[in-house]
Amino acid sequence: MDLYGSKLGDVSFTKICGGNQQEENMESCVLIAPIPGVEDAYALRDSKNPDAGTLRFTGDELRAAGIATV
Repeated sequence: MDLYGSKLGDVSFTKICGGNQQEENMESCVLIAPIPGVEDAYALRDSKNPDAGTLRFTGDELRAAGIATV
């Protein structure tokens, strides 16, 4: 499965949050979107800096890390 071979185009990212880092009032969040044309594959971005780049994962990888898929 070539996760980086598919173009994302204008996919809509959904913000998912949970847990925190060192600040009690600061949640950790990511932006997640399904990769078009690839079954059970997702693109993730940093919600605080979405222009920093996009990582891609299979659904199995995300679930193993405790991240719910959309």
